[in-house]
Amino acid sequence: MKVGLFIPCYIDQLYPQVAIATLELLEKQGLKVSYPLNQTCCGQPMANSGFEHLTHDCNKNFIQNFDGLDYIVCPSGSCTLHVKEHLHDKSDETKAEKIRNRVFELVEFLTDVVGVKNLDASFPHKVGLHQSCHGLRGLHLAQMSELVAAPYSKPEQLLKMVKGLELISLDRKDECCGFGGIFSVFEEAVSAKMGQDRIADHIKHEAEYMTGVDMSCLMHMEGILKRQKSDLKVIHIAEILNSNLT
Repeated sequence: MKVGLFIPCYIDQLYPQVAIATLELLEKQGLKVSYPLNQTCCGQPMANSGFEHLTHDCNKNFIQNFDGLDYIVCPSGSCTLHVKEHLHDKSDETKAEKIRNRVFELVEFLTDVVGVKNLDASFPHKVGLHQSCHGLRGLHLAQMSELVAAPYSKPEQLLKMVKGLELISLDRKDECCGFGGIFSVFEEAVSAKMGQDRIADHIKHEAEYMTGVDMSCLMHMEGILKRQKSDLKVIHIAEILNSNLT
């Protein structure tokens, strides 16, 4: 199984520890993982801003970097969903389609492809899980609370394998944090208030850490937490699943 590691540009620049944890976690599963060195932005910021027609070069570069791999794994629900839904190449659409079908968010790859049943991980803290919109409603990593359907959560499934971790219950377990990419720029006040409400739910239930599959959501709330001078911390789920804290 040839696995390529797709690291979003903001993680590469701002949260490299998330990329390292993802690599180490995959290697612990006995996987041979490569990191294509010429990868760059997948084009999501342009597409979200209404300029998808300008992402052609991003698409071609992505295809050149990840062609020929069995699986492409990414520690970001939003970037994964963007590639799954928007990677196209008029000169070779067949190749683009193959790559779209081989891109997986980290959690879904571990649960659905690798079939992880246990993890050698420990994280003795109270943790709240933020279900990001892209992961929840786009990738279906968990059941949406507004549906009358059997509940499930792939992130929870993995977090429950971590020794010492106490997963807290939230009042509104799948509410949006308000980031939404450029939404946080054009609707700054609304975005900030949504993030504050999300944080308040975690603080109310005495969480020490907030985690999730999207570092962009966590980055948004981390900024609010720093302004509030809160003791609540954010941490990507890959860091917890790869942790050996005692």
